[in-house]
Amino acid sequence: MIIQHQSHDIETATGTMRTSVYRPQADGKFPAIIFYSEIFQQTAPIARSAALLAGHGFVVLVPEVFHELNPLGTVLAYDDEGKDKGNADKWAKPLESHDSDTQALIDFAQTQDYCTGSVGAMGVCIGGHLAYRAALNPAIKAAFCLYATDIHSDTLPAATGNNSFERMADIQGEIHFIWGKQDPHVPQEGRNKIYQQAVATNINYQWQEVNAQHAFMRDEGARYDPALAIAMYQQAVALFSRTLYT
Repeated sequence: MIIQHQSHDIETATGTMRTSVYRPQADGKFPAIIFYSEIFQQTAPIARSAALLAGHGFVVLVPEVFHELNPLGTVLAYDDEGKDKGNADKWAKPLESHDSDTQALIDFAQTQDYCTGSVGAMGVCIGGHLAYRAALNPAIKAAFCLYATDIHSDTLPAATGNNSFERMADIQGEIHFIWGKQDPHVPQEGRNKIYQQAVATNINYQWQEVNAQHAFMRDEGARYDPALAIAMYQQAVALFSRTLYT
């Protein structure tokens, strides 16, 4: 499908959040996918991923995940300076603020005349965590979480009793976890901890571990695995086609 791209400034509980919207040019209503980026916000690889998903018949929303901490339109570079700033932002923003961002994105999607009102979530790295976190919201029908960081370690700021790992049982939709076996950010013991919690809570999940490093989806840099990335996009499109087109 041919797609179009616009930018919207969405008001949230913690300020204005610039959000890129990728959607089909065709007339009609389409389900929405909130696509959460890495700590670097909407880089060129993230924009290409969003466009790819939109071309399969979805409205894809890419929010600036650290909008409170940067000027609108900020994109961090894939270098040490960008990594340091992005990590500092990650530690500074509480999960509750991400939750209110998610609700604002859901509200936005459900009031657009080109959206059906069905919403899913997808993300990479910290964005994988935020897609998981979004799935705690009952409006999210499905989530596709790629190498989600910081779930196992309980290191992101949150109020007592509101960390992501302990709230797994609140997930009502279907969730897919994808991990790289060679990813040092989520080692084997961390993956085991998350898997055991998924079993214990009896959520509707799928689990996949692949031979890949962290950021294998990013089509810039030495860790990119094109064949594996294509397979992941196909799985994500299949998940959202099945769960959001109902």
